[in-house]
Amino acid sequence: MSPAHEAHAQLAAEDAPLSMQEHAVVSSPAYLKAHPDLRFRQLGLAAVERDKPEDARRYFRLGAQHADKLSQALMAELLWNGKGGPVDRALGYAWMDLAAERGTEWLVVRREQYWAALDEAERKRAVSEGQKLYAEYGDPVAKPRQEREMRRNMGEMTGSRTGALGSTVMQVRFNGQMVRVVPEIYYAPRLWQPDAYWKWQGQQLAAGNSSSVDVGAPHPLRGD
Repeated sequence: MSPAHEAHAQLAAEDAPLSMQEHAVVSSPAYLKAHPDLRFRQLGLAAVERDKPEDARRYFRLGAQHADKLSQALMAELLWNGKGGPVDRALGYAWMDLAAERGTEWLVVRREQYWAALDEAERKRAVSEGQKLYAEYGDPVAKPRQEREMRRNMGEMTGSRTGALGSTVMQVRFNGQMVRVVPEIYYAPRLWQPDAYWKWQGQQLAAGNSSSVDVGAPHPLRGD
């Protein structure tokens, strides 16, 4: 295969839906340990399902620290609706503005709905709160946190400073059964390499909609 064909095949693979093996990988404890964005999002959603919104706020904040935009949007909803604590619409807007940082269409729409509902005093405070949130949770600081976790854990699992994959076939549990996964799939670029990973996460986020942040009936994005 020519380099051009190889590049095309790689791009096609990155855009394709997750295979069963990849679904098994991203559901595995080892993978989630290395991806706190997804781990804390899942814990937050589970807390919502158990009617534990205080716990959900804590988990979504941790997911937000690792650049998970859905965690940030869910945090906004909890604040806006007063679940797990007092109603705080100004701070809820600030979190939703942060969630829409990458220009994801449905999050931008939700942000504008929030803004339209605020009064002038709330808008002023929302801008102030937003500046603080961006300093702690914006992509320029949150993405590097996530990338450090991925690099560190990948190095531990491969047992090599160079990240050599080796040839060992792994087994991960998925839907109650063990699935055999070759290293090339377990360590696929879109699951581990920052540029490809953020592109994949962007695709998952864009495929969501406003129901994905309904804290009364949470819906994880496909592929998580």
